Amino acid sequence: MNDSSWTPLGPPQPPQQPVPPPMPVAFSGNRKEFFHLIARGAGLEFVTVGFYRFWLATDIRRHLWSNTLVDGDAPEYTGRAKELLIGFLIALAILVPIYLGYFLAGIEAEQFTAFASLPLVAFFFLFGQFAIYRARRYRLTRTVWRGVRFWMSGSGWIYALKSSLWGLLVVVTLGLALPWREAALERYKMRHSYYGDLQGSFEGRGWEFFKRGWWLWLLTPIAIFVPPLALFIYGAFKAVEWRWWLSGIRFGGVRLESTMRRSALIGLYWKMIGWIVLLGIVFAVYLALCTLLVASMDGSSIQDFFKAEAFAKSIPLLVLLGIGYLAFALALNVVMRLYLLRDLWVRVLSSSIVHNLKAAADVTARGELANALGEGFADGLDIGGF
Repeated sequence: MNDSSWTPLGPPQPPQQPVPPPMPVAFSGNRKEFFHLIARGAGLEFVTVGFYRFWLATDIRRHLWSNTLVDGDAPEYTGRAKELLIGFLIALAILVPIYLGYFLAGIEAEQFTAFASLPLVAFFFLFGQFAIYRARRYRLTRTVWRGVRFWMSGSGWIYALKSSLWGLLVVVTLGLALPWREAALERYKMRHSYYGDLQGSFEGRGWEFFKRGWWLWLLTPIAIFVPPLALFIYGAFKAVEWRWWLSGIRFGGVRLESTMRRSALIGLYWKMIGWIVLLGIVFAVYLALCTLLVASMDGSSIQDFFKAEAFAKSIPLLVLLGIGYLAFALALNVVMRLYLLRDLWVRVLSSSIVHNLKAAADVTARGELANALGEGFADGLDIGGF
């Protein structure tokens, strides 16, 4: 008797595709090389009285983009410094008349200046949010990975209105609505962000953000009376925010995840504070030496130099102070770019993981380049991001 089992016939089952493993993000850049780049840029900013910053920003982005590796391939930053300069000059042509008009109106009606400043602040906040959105749009369209460009649609003014209304709610709720504001704005930005024909989305929720950092809101009032605690709170808050934000990003089937610990960024902020204190001491010593030098050149003692208020009329002293202040500001920028830009970038990347990268293998290139006007507005309003 044949007792062999019988298998019913049917359509052949397709072989199951293996699930691609998560892909960690790596950074291959050299810290010393980056320091030389920003130190050289600071020197050229000093010579050009700040105008070299457009070329420096472009060089920094190219360095960071080109050393960020996803599955062995790095994105390319295709923006040009000339675009940033032109965008900034156009923005100035729009912003300067507004500043000038407000200044003249304040002279004509000094008693209404305080009241008139409220709508001006509101206007510039709204305008600043528009600039932030358009600057992001510019940077995204200048980012290419594996031959396909990122791009962005949507309205900067709609985003600015949403941001302003949510901002009012945050003020009214004493900051408790901040997680929901961030979630709503990220959903709008990511919904209009694309990698080729792959549309972005944001899955993070405000409640998730709040649950991860609710205790930070409770500690914030205490930090007012204990300033060192504020640095720990801020560092932990930024780490929570980065982890929540990265873990919510999607491009089609591609998903990001972050494993950043709450304490990952606190050391960076303490190092930054240490450098600020050190540079402040050096600047104070420089001011004292310049004052002694100019007073000795005038043949007067320090007491007489200050009693006669000669320091306020001394052109050599004012020139030396101006040079020292510019050098102090540029040195501070070097430290900030090293710790709060490059090192922060590396720590964020080291905690990032990309899931299902295969879903981005067959995208079709789409999208058009955006102009640099938004970046110029952001620079003119001193709210430029990266």
